Formats: sequence, C-alpha cells, structure tokens
Amino acid sequence: MTTMEWEAGARTAPRTVTGLGTAGLRGLRRPGLLLAIATLALVLGFAIAPGLFTAHDPLIGTAREALQAPSAAHWFGTDATGRDLFSRVVHGAVHSLGAAAIAVAVGLVAGTTIGLLAGSIGGLADSALMRLVDVLLSVPALLLALSVIILLGFGTTNAAIAVGVTSVATFARVSRAEVMRVRRTDYVEAAFGSGGTFLAVLRRHVLPNSLNAVIALAALQFGAAILAISTLGFLGYGAPPPTPEWGLLIAEGRTYVGTAWWLTTLPGLLVVAVVLSANRISQEISKGANR
Repeated sequence: MTTMEWEAGARTAPRTVTGLGTAGLRGLRRPGLLLAIATLALVLGFAIAPGLFTAHDPLIGTAREALQAPSAAHWFGTDATGRDLFSRVVHGAVHSLGAAAIAVAVGLVAGTTIGLLAGSIGGLADSALMRLVDVLLSVPALLLALSVIILLGFGTTNAAIAVGVTSVATFARVSRAEVMRVRRTDYVEAAFGSGGTFLAVLRRHVLPNSLNAVIALAALQFGAAILAISTLGFLGYGAPPPTPEWGLLIAEGRTYVGTAWWLTTLPGLLVVAVVLSANRISQEISKGANR
C-alpha cells in the first residue's frame, strides 16, 4: 500500500477513533482476521513468556544432535551446533518484536509531530517540513537504514532506530493530510472562536481526531518493521551471534540450505506469517477508520 493511498484514506477518515471498536467486533467474525490475531497473540506469548513454550536452552546445544530434522523432540530441528531451533525462534521473538515496536514508536512519534506541526501551522513551516519529508522519501529505505546504522553502530536497538527513521516521512505525510482535514472542520473553528489557544485546540480537538489513519498505518508499519529488522539482521547489521534474532537465524542457516532446509525455511515462514498477520489487522483497522 502506497503513501498516496494512505493519504486518500486519511481524507475520508471519521473524526474519532471510537468507530474502530465496533468495526473490530464485526471483523472478529472473519476467519482470516481471527487467524491473524491468533498468530500475533502467539508470537507475543513467545516474547513475554518463552519458558511456557519450550524448555530447551536457545544458546547451548549438544554436538551429537547437530542438524537433526524436525521431530517430536525438536519441532523445528536443530542447527549446526545442536541447539533447538524452535527454542531459538521462541526466544528470538522478544528481540524481533521489541525492535519492531521501537521502530514503529520512533516513526509514529517523530512523523506525527512533523505532520501535526506542518498541517496546523502551514505557510513557511509547512513548506520547510515537507521538503525535509521529500528528502527522506527520495532515499531508498534500506540505504537510509544502513546509513543510520553506520552512524549509530550495530545492534538490535540501533537497527530499530534506523528502521524507525525510514518510516518518519510516511507517518508525517499521513498525519499532515489528516490534520489539514480536521483543521478545516467547523468544530475546530468554533474552538478557536470561543477563545481556545492554539496548543489547547491542537491537544483537545485536532490531535485526537486525526489519529485514525495514523493508527492503521502504525499496524502496517509494525509488520514492515519486522521484515526490515530481519533483513538487517540477515545482512549482519542487527544483533550479534549467538543472539536468537529471526533474521540472524535465517542468515546462519543459509550455509546449510541444501542439507538442512528447516534452518532457513521455518524461521522464514514465521516471519512471513507475522508480517501478513500485521498487514491483515492493519487493513481491518483502516476499513473501520474509513467508515
């Protein structure tokens, strides 16, 4: 989904976020949405309480059990050092999901702030901020993320910040479009006419009523952030070994892709499932916001 499509949805979004709850209840009747929610709930459980899902140590393996295929004892098989792959996937959820949450938070806070200021102030400030956004959009996301990582250094947190920076421009454009729509409404003009200060009107009326499209975009960006962080981990810019981060797991298994397919296929399928689930939930939120 492109930024222009999100801006088009932002122009028709309702004024409050209360409609999302009713739309969400209707959406629970859909099997696809239920599967998406269940998938995200499962991986969230991995991150919160990994001990409930596996008893194997994700960092210590047994050499005689190296490269065993998936079985009842090892659901996802074992890697080259005999470590249980399912355990590493489960314990890696906290790194991948936590990094994705940081990335979305960075993009959401920075982008929404830029969009709020640009859409509400207008004039020269709007032009200057939007030119900054255009510059960010002109740089490929992966190249921009790598540039930020080179400045900050390697690591999961730095990779998350880098991914968050790549989404600032998208959040800013969507937020600006929604703020400009809300800014022209009668009740905002009435709030100014009744003596409300600029900051008070922004806080009480403009910001709360311009979050619908931004919330839907945040859900979409969560899935994209997981994919981007896994990509950076695969390239070696994320968590260092032997951290069980999802992208790093796939990178470690590519050496054995011809003889131990499960090392790359099973973690990769999990990443795909989580990204698709986040996108499905985002679509439902977007539909509820546009009603």
